[in-house]
Formats: sequence, C-alpha cells, structure tokens
Amino acid sequence: MTQPPPGFDRTLLLRDGRRVRVRPLTPQDAPELGEAIRTADPETLRRRFCGSAPRVTPQLLQRLTVLDYERRFALVARSVEGPGVAVARYEATGKRMAEVAIAVAPEWRRVGLASALLHMLGLAALERGFERFTAVYSADNRPVAELLDYARGRRVIAEGVAEAEVQLRDHPEAPVSRPGFSFFQRNP
Repeated sequence: MTQPPPGFDRTLLLRDGRRVRVRPLTPQDAPELGEAIRTADPETLRRRFCGSAPRVTPQLLQRLTVLDYERRFALVARSVEGPGVAVARYEATGKRMAEVAIAVAPEWRRVGLASALLHMLGLAALERGFERFTAVYSADNRPVAELLDYARGRRVIAEGVAEAEVQLRDHPEAPVSRPGFSFFQRNP
C-alpha cells in the first residue's frame, strides 16, 4: 500500500471561526465514508453524483480509499471534534489532466472549505505534473459553478449537466491569482 504523502496534514481556520483538520484520505476512512454516503441528504447526493448515489459496497469503498497519491489523490476534512465534514479528490483522466470532485456537508458550506480543498488539490496536482482539472456536475449546482468560476474555470452546459475545466498553471490569458486567495500557486 502506498503511504500518504507528507505536507498535506494541516488545520484550517474557516471564515466562520470553525477549524477543520485536513489530511490525505486513507483506507481507515472507509467505514465513515460509507456511512456518510449512506446517510447524506438527497440533494447533496444528487448534486455530487448527478443523480442517486452509488450502492455502498466494500469494492466501492476500496476504490474510493485505496489511493496511489499520484494519479488518484484525496483529502478528508474533519471537524476538530472528530467527524468528517468534507472529501475532495482528483483522479487522472489523461496524462496531464484529472477530474476533481468535492463533497461538503451542508452545515460546512459557504465558509471557504471547498475553496481551500480545491486549492490543496491543485497544489498536489501541480507537484505531480498535472496541468488542468476537469469537473462534471449538475448544471443547477450553483456552489460548484461559483467555485469553478472563482478559479477561472471554463464550462459547457448541455442537458442539465455542466462540464468545466480549470487550468492549474498561471498563463497570461487567465491569471489564477485573486486578492486574498491564490489558486494553484506553488509555495515560495
């Protein structure tokens, strides 16, 4: 089994003053992840999976939690009291491209957690040679659309499904730096 990479275990202070601990997802998280999928509210599941959630099986949980941390990378955010509140992941879909997905518990939305997780995933992806993220999501999922707009993503919407692409590297046509927050820039 591949060991989680160092440097991704940190505590974040969110806009509302709450703190979360973020670290790489591991197979030990499988039972809690399975329970989170089984008990998530229907709207979260519809938005995350563009329909109903997959059936939770040992094979699905293994697929979601056994990672190589290169082509398949995931982070879990936990409240400082302990329970998981978000999962963010990317999975390679090409040589320099990966699909990204983030799921945040409803009571932890709109406080900067998804943005921070996207930023951390972007840094991990850059370090591993990826140049862009793609995402497929329900076109009515405004929080995801806003997050990808903020990251200067381009999107196409057809038949209720949106597909977006975000460049991870700076380029003159679409700078990724914004005052107060910087997407996907390497630490100096």
